[in-house]
Formats: sequence, C-alpha cells, structure tokens
Amino acid sequence: MSEVGLKTSTGGSTLKDVLELVLDKGIVIAGDIQIKLADVDLLTIKIRLLICGVDKAKEMGINWWETDSFLSSKAREIEAEAERDELKKRLEELEEREKLKAKPA
Repeated sequence: MSEVGLKTSTGGSTLKDVLELVLDKGIVIAGDIQIKLADVDLLTIKIRLLICGVDKAKEMGINWWETDSFLSSKAREIEAEAERDELKKRLEELEEREKLKAKPA
C-alpha cells in the first residue's frame, strides 16, 4: 500500500512561515458598517486593522507606541519633563506677580 501525503492550502508552509510573511509584508483588513433608516445615516463605523512587524510599521511612518506614555518609559520621561517645565514657568510668573505687589507705590 502506498502512503498518500497530506496536502494543505498553504503549500506546506508552517505557522511560523505564515506569521513571518505577514509580519514582514503586513496585512490590512478594512470594513465599514452603516446603519440607515429611510436613507438617513444613523451610524457609520469604519474599521481599519493593520497587522505587521515593528520594522515595517516604522518604515510606513507609524510609531505611535514610542510617544504613548502608557507604553513607553521614554515618553513618560518626556511628558514629566514638559510638566516640570510648565510648573516652573507658572511658579516664576507667580513669584514675579508677588514681587510687583510687594513694591511700594
């Protein structure tokens, strides 16, 4: 009896191969949902999903995770520094007002 090999639709690709291809090249899934009543748009939902590797995302100019303080410690540091600078500026303004009030007329 001869053995018959199992053929798959991926041409023998493993899950690793498929994931590597998707992350390297990227994949976009898009869809729209519209709810209308008597030709009046009540609700429109636009769904856009991009799946790709970090390198590919950066190549496309997508890097929001680098500036999100929830995800990046560097972004948290930048945000904290900006807040400190703003507080210093406000303190200097208040001190200047107090100096002006304290001067005799």
